[in-house]
Amino acid sequence: MTDEHKLDKLNLLTRGDYQAFLYDCDGTLADNMQAHKDSYVKTAAEFGFTLDPAVIDELAGWPTVEVVSEIGRRYNVALDPDVFGSRKGRIFFDEYIAHTQPVSYVVDHLKQHAGRVKIGVVSGGRRATVERTLNILGIAGLIDTIVCASETLKGKPFPDPFLKAAAALNVAPEHCMVFEDGEPGVQAAIAAGMSYVRIDKL
Repeated sequence: MTDEHKLDKLNLLTRGDYQAFLYDCDGTLADNMQAHKDSYVKTAAEFGFTLDPAVIDELAGWPTVEVVSEIGRRYNVALDPDVFGSRKGRIFFDEYIAHTQPVSYVVDHLKQHAGRVKIGVVSGGRRATVERTLNILGIAGLIDTIVCASETLKGKPFPDPFLKAAAALNVAPEHCMVFEDGEPGVQAAIAAGMSYVRIDKL
């Protein structure tokens, strides 16, 4: 299916009484999951172990520090989540972020609806990285609110980040549509009482 057809399908799926669209960033607006996986793998190598990047796909949407904690548990290595996460973030920021490309049909969907419904970005990434990504994609000025890692008590798959975004936009959860590319984000949307679209399964 072409990007044009995916955009048409996305528009069809998002018809209804929606007052806010809440987009995940990495893998949903930004075609950068491979870059994130490469950053994790490089960081793991610096810390002395080989990381299977499939773990990052599985945990897509989790806050970075929680991803690192899970990596440490699975690989039985003692990792400081803040130290490892900061190093991973620096590698991504320095080596990859400038080359970020859009998931064009999702970015186009956002552009078409900005000003007609409220727009939020809800990410498990760090705010500096998310804001830089949105600037590179040329859509930062269209976003009404952003919720990032560590800005709620619990992150995805818990509903807290989506509920915080909805509250900031003054929109009831049942009038919010979530756009995600990972299962943790979908679980968070369901728990928040929101509709959702898996953009990678159109």
